[in-house]
Amino acid sequence: MKQESNQNQTYLQSIEANGYTRRDFMKFVAFIGAYMGVENTAIGQIAKALETTPRLPVIWEHFQECTCCSESFIRSDHPIVADIILDKISLDYTLTLMAASGHQAEAAKKATMDKYKGEYILCVEGSVPLGADGNYCCIAGKSALETLKESAAGAKAIIAWGSCATTGCVQAAKPNPTGAVPIEKIITDKPIINVPGCPPIGEVMAGIIVHVVTFGRLPELDSAGRPKAFYSKRVHDSCYRRPYFDAGLFAETFDDENAKKGYCLYKVGCKGPSTYNACGNIRWNGGVSYPIQSGHGCIGCSSNNFWDAGSFYTRDAAIGGGIEADADTIGKVAIGAVAAGAAVHAVASNISKRKDLNRRIHNAIENEKRVEE
Repeated sequence: MKQESNQNQTYLQSIEANGYTRRDFMKFVAFIGAYMGVENTAIGQIAKALETTPRLPVIWEHFQECTCCSESFIRSDHPIVADIILDKISLDYTLTLMAASGHQAEAAKKATMDKYKGEYILCVEGSVPLGADGNYCCIAGKSALETLKESAAGAKAIIAWGSCATTGCVQAAKPNPTGAVPIEKIITDKPIINVPGCPPIGEVMAGIIVHVVTFGRLPELDSAGRPKAFYSKRVHDSCYRRPYFDAGLFAETFDDENAKKGYCLYKVGCKGPSTYNACGNIRWNGGVSYPIQSGHGCIGCSSNNFWDAGSFYTRDAAIGGGIEADADTIGKVAIGAVAAGAAVHAVASNISKRKDLNRRIHNAIENEKRVEE
């Protein structure tokens, strides 16, 4: 990492110094702005902020976790999400990615905490064990609990990456042998952005950091501390198999004829109707696919305590409200009469989505031209 010499560079300066063009930069701005869910008029504001704002000092702590959140972030498909955001956010300390280790690494963190007291962002992966006086997870001679309190004291805000940091995830599953707890159970005097998922989507993580840089404040959060831009809708709401659910057309097993036709996976355990995440919109691997598209139901990894919620392959209890009646009831009543209607619905829905996508692309291109002018 080359923090010291680049400390006062803006994001745009850092990008250009690494060989990217302004057009690359504007594509990134339009791309991340769309994911953030901001109005087209805000794209220029994002560009201006990244052009003029010095890079954000960040300390990234790792506690009880598998590092999948870091992996998700650095393997984002967009060519400059990782390059611009991860390398350019002035990542002053992260045990997983930094070249330094031992005393040198700890000294770099201490220097950042002193120099940018009250200004740096603290990112945290992993839960914190409270059992056995915290000895289940120790770094540099300190328990995770001590390290978290020390790092959080001078932070401007905290971003809790992944379900380990936001809910405790698998470490906190019964019987929770280490006494693992999420970050918000320990730090109560700092703003915390919860970004659940196992792991979260890399573009979601990038969008949250860009929001903080652009607007100088935390994104709007829901009652669970999650950014509304990415967690306000259920996976079910954007699922391309939703018309089949509404029509009562379900796969009964993973290898039956209905599964081959792409019918809804609710009966084989899909947790999409009760899970809030952006998987259906942003997807993974550069927007190529996500679990439901590959034939497996959503396991609800961004839901609270999903490891203790039962089998991944047991469907949720009946979902009430509107057309979301019990799957069996829907199937008995509607399977014959509505099959044709479902096909029409699906086609109409796809046409509508395609028109909306084309409109958004057109608006983004026009906006990019205006900002460049």
